[in-house]
Amino acid sequence: MIRISPSILSSDFSNLEREIRSLDAADADWIHIDVMDGVFVPNITFGFPVIKAIRPHTKRFFDVHLMIDRPERYAAQFVSAGADLVTFHFESTSEAEKTIGLIKAAGAMASVSVRPDTPARAVFPYLDEADMILVMSVEPGFGGQSFLPASVDKIREIRREAIRRNKNTVIQVDGGIDEKTICLCAAAGADCFAVGSTVFRSDDRAKTIRALRTAAQNVYLADI
Repeated sequence: MIRISPSILSSDFSNLEREIRSLDAADADWIHIDVMDGVFVPNITFGFPVIKAIRPHTKRFFDVHLMIDRPERYAAQFVSAGADLVTFHFESTSEAEKTIGLIKAAGAMASVSVRPDTPARAVFPYLDEADMILVMSVEPGFGGQSFLPASVDKIREIRREAIRRNKNTVIQVDGGIDEKTICLCAAAGADCFAVGSTVFRSDDRAKTIRALRTAAQNVYLADI
């Protein structure tokens, strides 16, 4: 199942309610919310109050991506604020298993992300417990960056390991996703895509989301 998860990092922050409702109207599968603390990455974005404030305006699945130091301290609070899935970075904590457990105990799905320099095998120990693996195809911290082609091999390696274990793990890709790069990633085994400027700069967001979804569906697993 292909999922398109528009990232509100690229939205108009002064009109978040309107932007959220536009994603509903455009039939986005999920809504991707990037949380940055200025420590793990050199940027600061949303926190609990923002997620809690926008939660009543949509029933869409909230895909919350924590780019923060020591996420185990706050994981449960993000679930309470409205997250349906919480992603944290492998590089941000030495207690990944504990963090997965805290997220699940709070009632959400759990996901582990890796930065571009982190090898695919780093997430293999968590494939049995994590609901999703997020592969960063840009350096985390800022939207609008160019896609890093080496990400495709990483996606393929993770998907092959998941298949070997008979796991239907969701593999999300975040960074530089457009109609060309989504095909490269889907063919390698990715099935969920955090998409920023490609959606938010579009004059027809529904059409863009449909085109991205169809492009990915047409090539999914073709290179496995």
